[in-house]
Amino acid sequence: MEISQECLKSSPIIFNIFDEFEKEVLQVIASKSPNIYAIGPLTSLSRNLFKIQHNSLNSSLWKEDTSCIEWLKTMKPKSVVYVNYGSVVVMSNHYLEEFTWGLANSKYSFLWVVGPDVVMGESTIFPREFMEAIKGKGLITSWCPQQQVLSRPTVAVFLTRCGWNSLLEVVFEGVPLIC
Repeated sequence: MEISQECLKSSPIIFNIFDEFEKEVLQVIASKSPNIYAIGPLTSLSRNLFKIQHNSLNSSLWKEDTSCIEWLKTMKPKSVVYVNYGSVVVMSNHYLEEFTWGLANSKYSFLWVVGPDVVMGESTIFPREFMEAIKGKGLITSWCPQQQVLSRPTVAVFLTRCGWNSLLEVVFEGVPLIC
């Protein structure tokens, strides 16, 4: 609360949001500090303001595997489920196993981002049977250029935990969500 009060004394305050997304909250903040600017989503700057490449304004601190973009180019329009729980989610090995077979049995093509430390206290190892079951329809990567993925016409839906950046990016791209 103390830091929030100090922020209100700043001039100006910049938010990674757009007015329509948090209009009421921005109005309350503006009543306490009139010099606020909603300039988000920041990812839109790369396309709309500066006309520069997606990766020039990147909020990711992880090394991105761009090979998934080439894989997405081989898929049919609106045919891929993009799955990314973000960088802070950890799960039990049991949950990961259930989730892997849920994806495999769904019969949908998918791109799944699985970080190296997603399983609590263990390394992530997928069973050989699972890897065989998803051959040709599923791709697993450790991290990817999410904005580029979401802008691909092959992505039909985004399965996410709804982190702030993910939420802004998917709304900006107009991709349906499973939260």
